[in-house]
Amino acid sequence: MVALMAGCTPAPEAPPVVTPTPSESFPAAAPAPRGLPTITYFRAPAGFPRDTGTLDTTAVRGGLRAYRKLVVYDAVGGRPRAYLPASIGGMPVTVPIVRRHRGWVAVLLPTLNRRLGWLPHGGWRPRTLDDQLILDPRAHRLTWLHDGRPHRRWTVAVGSRRTPTPPGRTFVLGRTATSGAVYGGVDALALGAVPDRPDAVAPGLRDGHTGIHAWTDPGAFGRSISNGCIRMPVSAQRELLHHIDPGTMVHVIATNGKGHGGVTEIMRRKQ
Repeated sequence: MVALMAGCTPAPEAPPVVTPTPSESFPAAAPAPRGLPTITYFRAPAGFPRDTGTLDTTAVRGGLRAYRKLVVYDAVGGRPRAYLPASIGGMPVTVPIVRRHRGWVAVLLPTLNRRLGWLPHGGWRPRTLDDQLILDPRAHRLTWLHDGRPHRRWTVAVGSRRTPTPPGRTFVLGRTATSGAVYGGVDALALGAVPDRPDAVAPGLRDGHTGIHAWTDPGAFGRSISNGCIRMPVSAQRELLHHIDPGTMVHVIATNGKGHGGVTEIMRRKQ
């Protein structure tokens, strides 16, 4: 797991104005009730719908960057469930947009696995997502796609049978520092996903997020031995840190064989 440490983040950008077309009629957003909880690095409230497309490895090319605290709803025009802050643990929040309906957008949420929330327009700016990471745990292979085409792939270590890497689609929340020689002095990429079974990991890791991080022991690669994180060669991790932006989708193919075929099928669909 990736513990929250001092993040290495860029200065926030000036927010643009995002306004609806005058002719559009959007379902009204209910005001936030008093005491509405906020999603944090360590906790997220219940009540959000399942991400029914979690096994779909189709590229998601659009996201949004919050520039203020946003109210997240459980449906279009639905019930307010939580605030999504503009930053979490010093990491500016960018989330992928996985659905659009009647002027609202559905986004994947941090600190919740395979759940989504709905946002009306306003309070955020759109972001283009050019990259995609696909993990095949059975093959211990991580593939990086850029503009929909495979760019690099590596043999990696993944979660053990007891503490598997959470299946489904998640996203890069941001980068955070690491502590310990085994990480090679290289930052980690914290993902939105958290352990599916917190009781199965060490107590000090139960509130951590799944992450992608460097690992200096090459004997780990090609094995299922981690607490859920994806362990990479140090040089590969440096390359990801240089190119992969917050909000980038990460697809973890289910080990039961369900899903949409991973990289091979993505390439077949492009032909």
